[in-house]
Amino acid sequence: MLRPKIPTMPTPTGLVTPPAVVEPTTVVQHHPTSTPGPAASTRPTVQLTPGTALALVGAGTAAVLVVGAVLVSMLLAVAITGASVAVCAVVLRSLLASDAKRR
Repeated sequence: MLRPKIPTMPTPTGLVTPPAVVEPTTVVQHHPTSTPGPAASTRPTVQLTPGTALALVGAGTAAVLVVGAVLVSMLLAVAITGASVAVCAVVLRSLLASDAKRR
């Protein structure tokens, strides 16, 4: 009854270019006549001096303290918001209960 239609591939219109032919190339291996010594590294080496280590420790400590302060302040904001919503709920409940008793 309900059968999906399978789309057919449309025929190309206009100019159709044939696929490019890729011809294989030959690989030529060159053998060096002499073996070179070990190449010197051009990357600069990182030297960890006591001053640098102290700066890294200080920066890490500062980052941990900042992240901790942000997380504690967010937790405090959530706690204060929850307490204020609870107080509002108690006040509304009290107002609605006293209004129901009057009628």
